[in-house]
Amino acid sequence: MSSREISELTGKRHPDVKRDIQAMATELKEDVSSFARIYLDTMNRRQTEYMLDREHTDCLLTGYSAELRMKVIRRWRELEGQVVGRLQVPVTFAEALRLAADQVEQNRVLQGVIDKQAPKVAALNRLASTAGSVCITDAAKHLGLGPLKLISWLSGNRWIYRRTSFANWSAFQPRLSAGLLEHKLVRIPNKESEELKVVEQVMVTRRGLVVLAEKIGASL
Repeated sequence: MSSREISELTGKRHPDVKRDIQAMATELKEDVSSFARIYLDTMNRRQTEYMLDREHTDCLLTGYSAELRMKVIRRWRELEGQVVGRLQVPVTFAEALRLAADQVEQNRVLQGVIDKQAPKVAALNRLASTAGSVCITDAAKHLGLGPLKLISWLSGNRWIYRRTSFANWSAFQPRLSAGLLEHKLVRIPNKESEELKVVEQVMVTRRGLVVLAEKIGASL
């Protein structure tokens, strides 16, 4: 059950319910982030809620009034009833055979999905293990794309931009904050002299590579 649903059932403010859950996790010496889940509020902003199992919900309700506990308990019974209602219990041998055949077919379909996704999962794991961040050109190689195509995608999807036509690429702040891109000082040849000059370059992080592989759908 989510902390938002507990908030609605009990009439308590969602921030207060979240605070109670955090305090409970502290007392239980558990990591509250393991219950966390992101959702979008009415203004399309990313917010955090907590998903509790029956055991943790009961533990949380211990500190609530009997009236509030009863509201949540009744809701749990509704949810459990819905699960039981969806379970098919065969009553004849023919129904049991049909159920077994359906299960075999479902397993076959699921195995097909797993086999189909296996190469992509392996590729994403390879990207995630890439050492450090890489420049856009190297990122394109990892993704099986041409550098210009990747730059065009990054620019068109508000990952990178140029302040002027001849300026170096810069990363949009949300991409920096999300850990997808970073800026790094590098030395490159100076066309006007033999000395190297220091410039700021956009680098794609390991996490950025994985996200790009998923979004672009590159064949790796």
